[in-house]
Amino acid sequence: KWGYFYFAIHEINNRTDLLPGITLGYQIHDSCESVPMAIKFALQFANGLDLVFNYTNFCSRSAAPTVPAVVGDSATTPSISLARTLGAFGIPQVSHYATCACLSDKKEFPTFFRTIPSDEHQAVALARMVKYFGWTWIGAVRSDTEYGNYGMATFLKAADAEGICVEYSEVYYRTQPRSKLERVANVIRKSTARVIVAFLGTGDMKFIIEELARQPSPPLQWIGSEAWVTDPDFLRFNMCAGSVGFGVPRSVIPGLRDFLLDLSPAQASKIPVLTEFWESSFSCSLKGRTGSSDFLRECDGSEDIRALQNPYTDTSQLRVTNMVYKATYAIAHAIHGVICKDTQCNKSIKFTPWELLGQLKRVNFTTKNGFQVNFDSNGNPAALYELINWQFKKDGTLNIVTVGYYDSSNPRGQEFRISSAIHWLGGQSEVPVSVCSESCPPGTRKAVQKGRPVCCYDCIPCAEGEINSLDCVHCPPEFWPNTKQDSCLPKSVEFLSWDDTLAIILIVFSITGAFMAVCVIAVFYKHRTSPIVRANNSELSFLLLFSLTLCFLCSLTFIGRPSEWSCMLRHTAFGITFVLCISCVLGKTIVVLIAFRATLPGSNVMKWFGPVQQRLSVLSFTLIQVLICLVWLKISPPLPFKNLNHYKEQIILECGLGSAIGFWAVLGYIGFLALLCFILAFLARKLPDNFNEAKFITFSMLIFCAVWITFIPAYVSSPGKFTVAVEIFAILASSFGLIICIFAPKCFIIVFRPEQNTKKHLMSKVPSKAL
Repeated sequence: KWGYFYFAIHEINNRTDLLPGITLGYQIHDSCESVPMAIKFALQFANGLDLVFNYTNFCSRSAAPTVPAVVGDSATTPSISLARTLGAFGIPQVSHYATCACLSDKKEFPTFFRTIPSDEHQAVALARMVKYFGWTWIGAVRSDTEYGNYGMATFLKAADAEGICVEYSEVYYRTQPRSKLERVANVIRKSTARVIVAFLGTGDMKFIIEELARQPSPPLQWIGSEAWVTDPDFLRFNMCAGSVGFGVPRSVIPGLRDFLLDLSPAQASKIPVLTEFWESSFSCSLKGRTGSSDFLRECDGSEDIRALQNPYTDTSQLRVTNMVYKATYAIAHAIHGVICKDTQCNKSIKFTPWELLGQLKRVNFTTKNGFQVNFDSNGNPAALYELINWQFKKDGTLNIVTVGYYDSSNPRGQEFRISSAIHWLGGQSEVPVSVCSESCPPGTRKAVQKGRPVCCYDCIPCAEGEINSLDCVHCPPEFWPNTKQDSCLPKSVEFLSWDDTLAIILIVFSITGAFMAVCVIAVFYKHRTSPIVRANNSELSFLLLFSLTLCFLCSLTFIGRPSEWSCMLRHTAFGITFVLCISCVLGKTIVVLIAFRATLPGSNVMKWFGPVQQRLSVLSFTLIQVLICLVWLKISPPLPFKNLNHYKEQIILECGLGSAIGFWAVLGYIGFLALLCFILAFLARKLPDNFNEAKFITFSMLIFCAVWITFIPAYVSSPGKFTVAVEIFAILASSFGLIICIFAPKCFIIVFRPEQNTKKHLMSKVPSKAL
């Protein structure tokens, strides 16, 4: 990374728009990821002591002032120590690779910035990736460092929020005993989770992979953090094929490759770090260097750096390099903001690290390779990751391939953008499955297994009327599960429709009965002057036949989809027409009784029940029923009602009674009149007359009462549309009973036995054989 840092400094010093006329100096140190070394260098930076690696052209040999800013460190743990020390002096620190979320705490690390996203974003991104690919049962392993512990803690919290279960969470650090390494490897081998999230540093990951390779485990789908998943050194482990993880975006820095490859022996000899690189790369000693006895020959200038095959010359996977580049430029822009106004810079201006810190918080620029650089309130950049996948090339070697992107600034659910196919473990194209329990089939629910995570469950059938969603849930009242019990469908609605077979049969009988009544009316009207018609009170007979016609027709109001008006009409029409009918029969019965009394010597009762009184009696009896119906409709009328209780999978659309008292009052009044009529007719059945109408009325009332007595239990117990059918049947049966018993004998005589339709025959004391 020092070469890239040197390139950035060289580029800045040659620019005319950034720090014009100002030359930046630098000091390069290697902390070797050691906390004591990091603290040592931090103290040297703070007190201005002369250092070992000092580029003397740019920095004074004497005690220098406090350095204005520091780029680094790479690893999280030394960066934390460095930040704590530098923070006490207010010296800004811009790290290019320390990702621990803990460093975002500005109270503890007020001067820390970084150009690489915080692990908080990466951990959340990893959890969402696991969720995105449908894995709910995973293993987890982390480094026993701030990087691994903080990162995994954030990941586990995010995974729990996504409903992901973790079978195990192991921790390892490369300096721990081998027994710990073997235990971690055995846990991984014995686990049932096929996906493992590895939040590891490169050194720790290398040890674990090598240990797993000693005794191969079942194929594992590795999910890697950026620390190792972009490291080409791991491509030699084929067991990691198909690995998926996040890496900082690759970049191309214009001019970098040429700058690195134009390095000459003379340039390398001027800078100790470059001298060490040159001599180790070509195994020769540069001229004039002391202590060159380590090499057998001196460098003669024939060395060609372009022929080297090492990370120094490979600029195809520049990820962290760009972070170094951005960090260096961020500090340069901050210094520019402190000492320069437009294109004029004042070299003599003295500024404190605190001033530089304030300016660094406000930097906002775009590098020449197109990357935006700024920091949020926690000193972090925006989180943008490449989705990395390890794929086999045609020659059988592994290669790091970018297959998509993750942008935390996008709306939830749209963070991922997959741009090319992912090759999973074993080179397969289908996403591997890693679940503790298979998904429950439709119509069952999850029952968590005792003592195990929620992702481990048994499947228990849902109860009747329930569907399987996240759990068994009842369908809304008007819905019922389909056969698979995975969705709710509207219940079928049942009512006695016009096209129903039962309804058609009842309609035929209803129309037939009404036609019979009309035919009888026609016969009676044609023979209205005949003795048998006149003898049986023709006015009441016509009124009775009219009411019977209405009774037959009112049954039609019970058929069809119930509506507000049809419900009110069917019950009131039925109640009023039947009372009108029974009132006429009752009037005829009273006439028979009074007529017999009128034949007794000295009797004058007929004047008290003449035609006017007969009409008034019928009207009075009917008006009472009308009043009952009006009160019923006013207080609580019958209205359409969806019966959801009788059938589980069907809705019965029926007419609710509204007020049950009103309904039974209507029926009770009809029953009272019918019973009264039956009693009077029964008393008059043996009166001496050749054509005594009372006995026919007795038969009709007997049938009427029998029908309606049996109607009550049948009505209560009949389900659905059969309830309406029973009511229609009762209306038709009682109407047919009345018309047949009362009018069939008269019509038979009128049509087929006209010789008996004479006054002499009616007044005869000998019963007719025809009757």
